[in-house]
Amino acid sequence: MSGRVVPYYCPYCGEEDLTPYEPELDSDVEIKGGWHCADCTRVFAVKYHGMAAAAKYAAPPTGPAPE
Repeated sequence: MSGRVVPYYCPYCGEEDLTPYEPELDSDVEIKGGWHCADCTRVFAVKYHGMAAAAKYAAPPTGPAPE
């Protein structure tokens, strides 16, 4: 898996003009691996938490059909 998850659109405004964000030395935003939206000027990060287990369902009955 790559080190950075690439979003296709901004989760706040829906636009696609995103660039990787690296904080400046005097910036009060401490986010690493974030993205900057040029349209709404927000900075956000995407985090992968893992995969959820599939729901377990009972198998259908395999006996003869009821009459």
